[in-house]
Amino acid sequence: MNNGPSILLVEDEENLHEALKLNLELEGYQVSSARDGAEALRVLEQEHFELIILDIMLPEMDGITVAENIRIRNLEIPILMLSARNSSADRVLGLKKGADDYLTKPFNLEELLLRVSKLIEKNQKLQDRTLLNDQYQFGANQIDFKAQQATGVEGKIIELSKKETMLLKLLIENKNEVVTRERILNIVWGYQVYPTTRTIDNFILGFRKYFEPDSRNPRYFQSVRGVGYKFTEEY
Repeated sequence: MNNGPSILLVEDEENLHEALKLNLELEGYQVSSARDGAEALRVLEQEHFELIILDIMLPEMDGITVAENIRIRNLEIPILMLSARNSSADRVLGLKKGADDYLTKPFNLEELLLRVSKLIEKNQKLQDRTLLNDQYQFGANQIDFKAQQATGVEGKIIELSKKETMLLKLLIENKNEVVTRERILNIVWGYQVYPTTRTIDNFILGFRKYFEPDSRNPRYFQSVRGVGYKFTEEY
């Protein structure tokens, strides 16, 4: 089994689907399949992917609607859209509705593989941002990411688990922005290993006990219902 980046291939044309799947697997990617838009959305609820290759012309739910649904859910997965339509209006619509790139059929296989590689590489760079310093201070709190320790609001030393440290780092790197549940699961828990939303909620509750002056009225660690979580710090 490949251990490379995971791709969801959404294409109902059987011959093209099998040809793309084979060639992507030969390049070292893990490929999962969906034959229509509704199936694609169901699969996305269960697994994390680093790229979606999405045909526009799908049965029941077209690719534009699928892309819209993905972005409404605030999923940040790159989307490479495939279409038999060659007009600039269709291309603009696809990009407006959430596609990161757009390729017109028939396409050159080598070009598709190159675009796949570039989109995954770009996405990984965005997700691999690191803090400039090992230590971070906010309010009366201080975190030492390297030592996996923190000094909380009461001045006590807190020993942090690896996952607590990773989640704190991710939230603080993206301060004042919502980090989606899907991205947290991907980065902190790893591919295909999904805890429940309650697990992340419990981590956030723990952070509030450690770092908030009033844990019932959190200033720093917010839950954004149905979307994700946010570290807020006023400038």
